[in-house]
Amino acid sequence: MPNYRVIVVLACSAMLSTSLAAQAPMRVAPSGRALTEVTLTLADSAARAAAKPSIIRIDYGQPHLRGRKLLTDSLVPYDKPWRTGANAATTLTTDVDMVIGGATVPKGRYVLQTFPSRSGWKLLVQKEIVPPPATQVPYNPADDLARIDLRQSTVTAPVESLTMSLIPSREPGAPRGQLTLAWGTIALTTDWSVVAQAEALRGAR
Repeated sequence: MPNYRVIVVLACSAMLSTSLAAQAPMRVAPSGRALTEVTLTLADSAARAAAKPSIIRIDYGQPHLRGRKLLTDSLVPYDKPWRTGANAATTLTTDVDMVIGGATVPKGRYVLQTFPSRSGWKLLVQKEIVPPPATQVPYNPADDLARIDLRQSTVTAPVESLTMSLIPSREPGAPRGQLTLAWGTIALTTDWSVVAQAEALRGAR
């Protein structure tokens, strides 16, 4: 039975730097694009040579707090859909059928938004977008493929720049893991897994 191994990529187009000069103030880079990516490749070398790797990727604009408070009307207001990033839309591209937070997400390209409320956060997965949008996509509830409850926790060290991560599990079986979003003192999490098809997916390494 073929096994898959998982390669994780975290990248950011805008790098932050601080000067060590005694009087130089810290300057935060403008919002840039960032991505988190999981690549699934066959563990068997012969099978891997014949098969194209499968990729799960989230591409998003990475805003910075710059001293602002997160849940405010001017930044991320309660009870309104949020684009979950900056500038252009946040997109999920998957080469494989997935389950995210219990919701089935077929392979394709989607827009991700979130909905914060005082009772909790939801991840909004919106229907396939081809080609990917170059600008922010206005929220339309008719385009929702899924509304997924996110687990929320508090981080002790505030996260200056919005950070999204696809974190694979090391457990055997079909590839799976967690999708996390952290900004300020808020961390949000849900589970993801790859749907096994025709016994093609039997494990992750």
